[in-house]
Amino acid sequence: MSLISRACRLSLIALVAAATAGAQQNVGRVEGVVTDAETQKPIADAGVQIVGTTLGTMTRADGRFSISNVPAGTVTIQVRRLGYQPRTLTGLTLSAGGVLTQNVALTQAVARVAAQIIRAQADRGSVESALEEQRNANQIVSSVTAEQIAKSPDANAAQAVQRVSGVTVQDGKYVFVRGLGERYTTTSLNGVRMPSPEPERKVVPFDLFPSGLLQSVTTSKTFTPDLPGDFSGAAVDIKTREYPIDRQVTIGTTLGYTEGTWSKKLFYAPGVGGEAFALAGSSRYMPAIARAAGDFSGVSQQSQKNAIINSFRDVWRPGLRGMRPNTALRASIGGNEPMFGKRVGYLVSGTYSNSIDLRDGQTRAIARPTSPTTQAEINRFTGTTTGESVLWGALVNAGTLLSANSRLNFNAVYNRTADNDARVERGAFEDLAIAAEVTRLDYVERSMWSTQLAGEHDMGRRGLDWSVAASGVSRNQPDRSELVYELVPGTGTTPERLLWVNTLSEGAVRTFADLNEQAGEAKVSHRWELGSTMRPWTLKGGALGRFAHRDANAQSFGIFAPIMGDNVRSLPPEELFGGRFTAPDSSVLNIRSLAQGGSYQADDILGAGYVLVDVPLSSSWKMITGARVEHSDVQIQALSTLGQSCPTDRTFTDVLPSLSLAYRPNEVHTLRLSGSRTLARPEYRELACVRSRDVLGGVDLSGNPALVRTLIDNADVRWEMYPRPGALVSAAVFAKRFHNPIERVSKSSSTNSFVGFENARSADNYGVELEGRQSLDVLADALAPFTAFSSVTIMRSTIDLGARAFASTNPSRAMVGQAPYVVNAGLTYTTPGRDGSATLLFNRVGERITEAGENPMPDVQELARNMLDLSLRLPARRDVTMRLDARNLLDARYRLRQGSVTREMYRIGRTIQVGVNVQR
Repeated sequence: MSLISRACRLSLIALVAAATAGAQQNVGRVEGVVTDAETQKPIADAGVQIVGTTLGTMTRADGRFSISNVPAGTVTIQVRRLGYQPRTLTGLTLSAGGVLTQNVALTQAVARVAAQIIRAQADRGSVESALEEQRNANQIVSSVTAEQIAKSPDANAAQAVQRVSGVTVQDGKYVFVRGLGERYTTTSLNGVRMPSPEPERKVVPFDLFPSGLLQSVTTSKTFTPDLPGDFSGAAVDIKTREYPIDRQVTIGTTLGYTEGTWSKKLFYAPGVGGEAFALAGSSRYMPAIARAAGDFSGVSQQSQKNAIINSFRDVWRPGLRGMRPNTALRASIGGNEPMFGKRVGYLVSGTYSNSIDLRDGQTRAIARPTSPTTQAEINRFTGTTTGESVLWGALVNAGTLLSANSRLNFNAVYNRTADNDARVERGAFEDLAIAAEVTRLDYVERSMWSTQLAGEHDMGRRGLDWSVAASGVSRNQPDRSELVYELVPGTGTTPERLLWVNTLSEGAVRTFADLNEQAGEAKVSHRWELGSTMRPWTLKGGALGRFAHRDANAQSFGIFAPIMGDNVRSLPPEELFGGRFTAPDSSVLNIRSLAQGGSYQADDILGAGYVLVDVPLSSSWKMITGARVEHSDVQIQALSTLGQSCPTDRTFTDVLPSLSLAYRPNEVHTLRLSGSRTLARPEYRELACVRSRDVLGGVDLSGNPALVRTLIDNADVRWEMYPRPGALVSAAVFAKRFHNPIERVSKSSSTNSFVGFENARSADNYGVELEGRQSLDVLADALAPFTAFSSVTIMRSTIDLGARAFASTNPSRAMVGQAPYVVNAGLTYTTPGRDGSATLLFNRVGERITEAGENPMPDVQELARNMLDLSLRLPARRDVTMRLDARNLLDARYRLRQGSVTREMYRIGRTIQVGVNVQR
């Protein structure tokens, strides 16, 4: 808290100093509005330059600009915006101490091809504006914009971001950049770091963010000191929608189905009410009597045990019913209205979706070694999982100009999601020599919220930006049930029987888990323009303070019966655990707290400061250099379910230098060279020495308190060409050296499977990244409505495990999570009026390691898959657009393999949906 307080005080002191500075008498101010000459709408992000000086600015969302400290006398103004013809106004007179108001209308740049006229659009959130920001950025960045998202079937940020060059998405939610695991990617929302609601992962699950709330998703692939230093793959910033210039109301809905769910009865997980809105009732939470029992050391009387069993919700098996269609609703209202003597821009937006997910023919198994080079498949199960997913979110954005040089912005976001899954599978437990049916009911709620207040203040050759933000996430997994019945085959006229596995405490398990994390952040940066006004250089410095606190707890209870006849074992679970055998005087059932689970608390304090210098070496060369210092202090207190305490304290102070060179011989070409050092810190769960495991035959996972952070040396070279508005050709080469990389390791013995975390000695990662976007009118005039885009990233990594590391089966393997290649491609057709479109999207990710194998077990690998999506946008009338989306058209099988054993395999089916969008 003290870091944030100091940052806030620093911001206020700087603001007061700026407000009390006296105006110079030989200068004045130039202000005005830049608009589209045809539509009369304001143009955002246009560059306004005072010719003959280095004074300039960018127009705001309402098209307004203001430039202070302009030398009095005759003034020439030049205005530029990608997609518009530049305009220069000369002979303007500015009096000393006065204000020159000059509005500027820009004409769209027109390229004539045969009988067609193609006009570039320059709206905020368009492809053109994203490429303009990319061209002017100090880092190597790639973006997907609101325009691209609107032309895709993407329902959330996870689906949208996989269209970015070098980006892959694992499990439908976790982002990998340049093939690197999620630990090397950070996530921010409107520039504010977001904590993750997942107990074992650093990256925020991107399926938390509905696509209807997104303005853009930008990945910064190189480091500069004004960015957080704990990334190597990318720093991903999710920007929420900004308020429109004019009053605008939008309403939309979609309706569809997932293959295999139409007009069929499927398993479903019974709820308590509220699951449809990710707001399940309190009856799903851990009963107070069970929570008070702790590790059960004080529970000795049978009546106490029966009371605990009775306190659980008596639901163990899925029901069967027809599935409703996938639905989605979205609505927003925004505009720019006069309030309190100011013009205030605002946007209020909300979205809701409910979908059915089906994994039919789902297979899982465990691999065990039979020799140094061979593996056997054990505990193989095949079944079906039906999931009902809910995602809704709300957004409030507001902003105003306090003065011609000061802007204040407020942003608040709340998202919530829930997955309610029912799984039934059959197979065999070789260790127990029985065939079995396993039933799982699993409900997970996640939420994310963020609020931010930010200010931007332009003081001529100085500028001050500040922000104060708070955020939080939660993940609740209330009342997960797992039930194992022995499957006794029928003989002759005797039907098969299901008998509860009563002698093992993992034959009937209830699990309750919750995670809550809150974070606060304050940052301030000050910019000084120094040197000659003809060729100035910029000095930028800033500081950041952030704190986070996490509480995580998971506890499992196993119910068993030492002695029970087959006539009782064959009863349904609702009779076994529903009161008949749990009366106060009954002594049939027993219960205990399982060793798998535990709790931990984490406190994370980060302080950072940086200095950055932007120096123009010549008219074509620019250098950006500086360093960032980050001090991290993470304290974790872990407690196992058996009461064993394990404290961990990790403190690191690192200096992270950066040097970038940009060569721009003209407006078309850019060459970038970058070298930097960044880092990756171990996650809280990786440091917490508590163990968790799935039901009978599952895999254990445990943290390692001895982990150290990873230091990464990065080098990048990228050439970019922007031949015309909306077009891009680029080629990049990158190389990275990892010191002490953290690896997820899979171990196995004849009796147990285990996943842990270890530091290797070093690793190298290098690759080539190619990207292109171009209208096909370069091939033929008739192809002008078509735009093709593609990106290919080819990567390779090698790892040096070192003598202190684990005994790997494959010492020359790639890093965990490293794909050898990523391919994204697409083709868009746009109607002549630009109000309709058809987009085909393709994605393929190469085979990659998900868990490193320890001798004698091989690595666990996720095999390559092809993904193909189609999206149509059809104008029905002036304000109405119809949409048709088809996702996962190829329905390629998801497969995890370890040696000769298929660890997991399933299909998710194709999804078709239609919708309508009304905008006024």
